[in-house]
Amino acid sequence: MKGVIFNLLEEVVRREFGELEWNHVRQDADVDASFTSLDSYPDAELRKLVAAVAKRAHKTPGEALQWFGRYSMPILAERYPAFFATQNSTRSFILTLNEIIHPEVRRLYPGADVPNFDFDTSVPDELTLGYRSPRKLCALAHGFIEGAADHYGETVAVEQSQCMHRGDAKCTFRLRFRPRA
Repeated sequence: MKGVIFNLLEEVVRREFGELEWNHVRQDADVDASFTSLDSYPDAELRKLVAAVAKRAHKTPGEALQWFGRYSMPILAERYPAFFATQNSTRSFILTLNEIIHPEVRRLYPGADVPNFDFDTSVPDELTLGYRSPRKLCALAHGFIEGAADHYGETVAVEQSQCMHRGDAKCTFRLRFRPRA
């Protein structure tokens, strides 16, 4: 996994819990590395860090991943404003993942292994999203979706009907978007 994800986790932890908390998380996870954005690191390192965040925040690892995804989105919007500025809704933003965002991620971070998405757009104001990744970070994807909705001033109802953690071939999310009241 590319170091940029580890850098993002570090920044979210520091912003949400304070400067010193990242050091505590690294100690709890028994992870000594300083992560550089372009280098690759074992997925197990991220799992250990997320587990440490979860323990310190009194969350499950899945809840911690979802939290990480949601609170990463403002940082991503600051770093990559062009991805966000060209869209006017969460739904339209999500639909750019395969064709715009992930190709750019691969360009910026050579060797990046990004998830695969499929979409069913047949119902207005809804989106059925299929997620496939050997990393099975569907909770992180869920959090990214919530963070995108926050960014666009919307609420999103997320129903997950399939999950790779339960043996399904992919994770399937049904997303319903509404303007925030």
